[in-house]
Amino acid sequence: MRLPFTKMHGLGNDFIVFEAASAATLPDAARLRQLADRHTGIGFDQALVIGPPRREGTVAFYRIFNADGGEVEQCGNGARCVAEWLRLEGRARTPELPMDSPGGLVHARLLRPGLVSVDMGVPDFDPSALPFTAPAEAARYHLQAEGEAIEFGAVSMGNPHAVLFVASVAQAPVARLGPLLESHPAFPRRVNVGFLEVVDPGHVRLRVFERGVGETLACGTGACAAVAVGRKAGRLAANVEVTLPGGVLDIAWGGPGEHIWMTGPAVVAFRGEVEL
Repeated sequence: MRLPFTKMHGLGNDFIVFEAASAATLPDAARLRQLADRHTGIGFDQALVIGPPRREGTVAFYRIFNADGGEVEQCGNGARCVAEWLRLEGRARTPELPMDSPGGLVHARLLRPGLVSVDMGVPDFDPSALPFTAPAEAARYHLQAEGEAIEFGAVSMGNPHAVLFVASVAQAPVARLGPLLESHPAFPRRVNVGFLEVVDPGHVRLRVFERGVGETLACGTGACAAVAVGRKAGRLAANVEVTLPGGVLDIAWGGPGEHIWMTGPAVVAFRGEVEL
C-alpha cells in the first residue's frame, strides 16, 4: 500500500501530514518509527494524521504521533501545519478554521498563505492536568534526578510542560537535564522540558526537549508554556516574541483564565508517497 504524504515544518519542527480514515489504515508504532528515521525513512519530529470530523462544526480531527511512535495530545506547530494543509486542500471555506484533536478543540486563523494563528486554549497550572504528582499548585517546583536538584514551573497546554529559567539558552544543559526531567517518575506521561532565557518582558529565547523526540528546532506548545510560566512569574508582558533555534513565534496571553494565541509560519517542504 502506498501512503501519500506532505512534508511540512513550522520553524524547522518538521512533520509528515497524511490522511487516515480509520485506525485500520494507520501505520503502527514500529512503522512510524521507521518512517521517522532521517537516514532510512522520510524523517520527521511528528506525524500528523488527518481524519474526518468527529464533532459538529469542525473541519477535521487530527492525531499526533511522535518520532518514537507514541501518540501525544497536542502540538502547536503541528496545529498550524494542519490548518495550512487544510487550506491547501481546499477545505478551509473561511479564514476561521475550527479543528478537533485529542487535546480538544483548536481554532486556527489563516492570516495569509503560510502564516497561521492558533488559539491554544487556556493554560492550566493544576498539576493534575499535566499530570504531575505535586501536592499542590505552586509557582515553582523542585525535583531531584540522579543527584541533580531541578527547579521549574509547570503547566499544561493540552500536553505537559516543565519550564526552567536559565541565564543563557546557549549554555543551558538541555542534553543533560532534558532527558532526566522528561522521564522523571513525577510525570506519569512524561513531560516536555523548556529552557527559558528572558531577554526583556517582550522577548525571550527558548530551547525545548520534547518527550519522545529530543531537542527540536521549535515547539509551539513549548513557546506558549514558557510565556505562560514567565508571565505568571511577573517577568513577561502580554505579547512576547519567542526566539527558538528554528525562528520566531509571536505569543499573546492576557493572563490567567485567558486564551493564549500563537502566530507563526506553516510551510510545505515537499509532497511524496511511501510504500508501507
